[in-house]
Amino acid sequence: MNIVELDPSAGFLHEFCGSQAKEFMVCDLQEPFRWLDDATTIEAFESGTLDMKGFYFTGDDYRYHIEVKAKRRYLQLLKYRFNSGVKHNGKICKWNTVILNKAQKLAWFLLDKCKQIGFIKPSPSLQRCDTRDLRRRILELTQKEVKELGIGKSALHYMRKRARPRTVQDP
Repeated sequence: MNIVELDPSAGFLHEFCGSQAKEFMVCDLQEPFRWLDDATTIEAFESGTLDMKGFYFTGDDYRYHIEVKAKRRYLQLLKYRFNSGVKHNGKICKWNTVILNKAQKLAWFLLDKCKQIGFIKPSPSLQRCDTRDLRRRILELTQKEVKELGIGKSALHYMRKRARPRTVQDP
């Protein structure tokens, strides 16, 4: 954040607290680009790069932790995504360049050097890689398989809901 002359501790969406050393501006700037991580996570599970065997619980904190090898595989996918090209301002840029550009624009906006800022473009381009076989497999999962995979009831409900064929209703 210092490279674009923004105070990393002063956020707009995330709470400021002078006694904490958190970088709230970084947290704010991650929000418009959170989908990059979300899409990478979905891709990692769909491709088999990650599975539930790479995660574990510790203590009573009810949070999953990720194994070191699984984390390395995931970070490779995330690095690939951030280094992928995207059309921005008439040229192909890496996502990390786009994010830096947006941070600079935000600084200019806050310093009244520009009158508007936009985070909508470039917009995400996502492609599904599911197939009819995958959707059929989700619909046919047994309770034993669901338990072995560690899928919760609500997650299974929505997976099955999305896997069902869509029908067009007649008026």
